[in-house]
Amino acid sequence: MGGYGPDVDLQRRIIEGRGEFLLFALTPPRRTASPEKAQEIADITATRLQPLGVDGLILYDIDDESDRNPEERPFPFLPTMDPADYLSRYLDSWDTPVVVYRAVGKYAEPDLEAWLRAQETDRRLSVFVGAASRDTPVATSLGRAQALRARTRPDLLLGGVAIPERHARNGDEHLRLLRKQAAGCSFFITQVVYDVNAAKNLVSDYRYECLAQGVTPAPIVFTFSVCGSTKTLEFLRWLGVDVPRWIENELLHADDTLEASFEFALAAARELITYCRRLGVPFGLNVESVSIRRAEIEASVDLAAQLRDELRRPA
Repeated sequence: MGGYGPDVDLQRRIIEGRGEFLLFALTPPRRTASPEKAQEIADITATRLQPLGVDGLILYDIDDESDRNPEERPFPFLPTMDPADYLSRYLDSWDTPVVVYRAVGKYAEPDLEAWLRAQETDRRLSVFVGAASRDTPVATSLGRAQALRARTRPDLLLGGVAIPERHARNGDEHLRLLRKQAAGCSFFITQVVYDVNAAKNLVSDYRYECLAQGVTPAPIVFTFSVCGSTKTLEFLRWLGVDVPRWIENELLHADDTLEASFEFALAAARELITYCRRLGVPFGLNVESVSIRRAEIEASVDLAAQLRDELRRPA
């Protein structure tokens, strides 16, 4: 299934800061899915993604996040399988690296340590995600989780979350990235990008702060997704994604919302590719597919295929 082999693997490109890799992100099946259904979903996923030749897969660790946003959630929260369990039980034959998200606040330190020690570093990477808000009770803080990984599995490549919208509000996301980098992060993955200017501002501030501090920039992976309905658009806003008014208007009034969002995502990715190359910041692209609607899933795969052809990847 997919992949280029060990000579050009994802980990090596991250470590060497070469970037220009393609990832595809999924959520595991619902926790209530039977083993047979979970295996069916995994097999369909593998068949669908194999022709893309992605450099890696991302499995999200879904949390409620209602503590972060008191407004009514557009879609109900439905607990999903633990991404690590889903991977080991149903997607174990996937032969490119997999980035397993860990919402670390859900896991006690001994459980997190046991998981860290069990990882095969030639096939696994991880992204640690902190609590949705300061008021959320946590079993393990992000700082403790980072220290635990540094102590027990420093060879496991660790990524962090980058939020351009937070940079637009507070102006200090680039400093957060540098602190995460100092704590062991080798790459960053953004939430879904609709506001290209916010993403470019973050990249610019990060690049020049790295220069000022004598730090080599880590790859930033920009996430893109298609949006097939107004309700999906509402959910993106609920999650904290800033959709510029003009794009929102275009999506709401488009004859085909899905096609319009596809074109916006493609244009945004191309603009960020050009900007990062000019600035000398290593980057990757990630296509997120979290919908259960077939049309949106297929559009996500099509978007990944288009973005693959935009990248300068090893032959």
